[in-house]
Amino acid sequence: MADGAAALGGDQVTQDYVLPDPEQVRRGEEMRERVRALLPTIAANAGKAEADRRVPDENIRLLKAAGFTRALQPLAYGGLELSPEQYCPVVVDIAGACASTAWVAGLLAQHAHGLALMSKDVQDEVWREPDTLVSSSVAPINEAVPVPGGVRLSGRFGWSSGCDHAQWACLGFRMPVAEMGGMMLPFYALVPRGDYAIVDDWHVAGLCGTGSKTLEVRDAFVPDHRIDSIIAMNTGASKGFGLHDGGIYRAAFVPYFSFGFSAVAVGVARRFLEVYRDKIAGRARAYTGARVAESAPAYMRLAEASHMVRAAYATLSQDWREIASRSRSGRLPSPAELAMWRTNQAYATRTAIEAVNILFSGSGGSAWFSHNEMQRLWRDANMAGAHAYSDYDVATQRLGRDLLGLDPDMAIY
Repeated sequence: MADGAAALGGDQVTQDYVLPDPEQVRRGEEMRERVRALLPTIAANAGKAEADRRVPDENIRLLKAAGFTRALQPLAYGGLELSPEQYCPVVVDIAGACASTAWVAGLLAQHAHGLALMSKDVQDEVWREPDTLVSSSVAPINEAVPVPGGVRLSGRFGWSSGCDHAQWACLGFRMPVAEMGGMMLPFYALVPRGDYAIVDDWHVAGLCGTGSKTLEVRDAFVPDHRIDSIIAMNTGASKGFGLHDGGIYRAAFVPYFSFGFSAVAVGVARRFLEVYRDKIAGRARAYTGARVAESAPAYMRLAEASHMVRAAYATLSQDWREIASRSRSGRLPSPAELAMWRTNQAYATRTAIEAVNILFSGSGGSAWFSHNEMQRLWRDANMAGAHAYSDYDVATQRLGRDLLGLDPDMAIY
């Protein structure tokens, strides 16, 4: 039976909170202030990101200089080694300026945590240049062929957000494991830019600027030191687990990889609250001339959406605190904690989207003009909820089984 440790009624899953390192907090506060100074520029570039279907180079350059892309990189390689409590609110900030930039920069930053769990050899190789960025396509759909010293890898790997800005890619794949009787198990491979082509197929309605294109690999050799087990990276058995002293590297991979999805949705919803408030403050009814701001339905929508966004952010903040505490404790999260955190993130994403939809549906026909920020925010928010990790139906199946003490259904992702 499952351990059933997930708490009913909203009680905290992780009870024994471990305080953060004051120096780590200081580094995080300083980085957030540097990023806040960049937000007007990032917001001004939002239209360019959408038109170009990729984040502008200027945005990535500025965020690199501010240290954001190295937020989860180990101190040993010149990173900031921040905890979720310092890092995640910055993703929310950026999303309020440009959702695509937040999505891409967040993933590029978060991949540093995963790389820090892999072999020291691949860390040394990738971070020979400390500012090196890694994109990903993590779903283990393609199969690799084991060969002496590594694997041969081929296939198309989709949804690689920010791949235009990355020098390496982390790709999910499956291969037979002889020690397990030939069972097909999932792995990650780090592949340099020269071993794959970028297929420009990102034509979408939301998060247009993420440039989440397909990577094509044709019979690339990947040596063993660039490969690690996905299962091992979530159970403390990966090649680099515990290699670094920071309080975020004795942690499971998945919670850190997934931070940005919900943070982006909430950041967009926060921005929509501001845009809607400003719009109705000066809006008059087309046929009556009545001030919309004095209309009860208009300000009731604003009030309801404000509560929803506040609740979504509070839910995420609690989880960031728990994830950080569990990491600092040196103990891996339980299946119950992982189930609760994932479901909370999906719930916060869904709640943020619902808040945006409530406001957008009451914003009138002008909200649909292509030059109106509202329609871009609406599209971006709804697209943020389309990621597999944000599927609330799947997440609640996993959490519901745990709450009832049932064994996990391995058919549920």
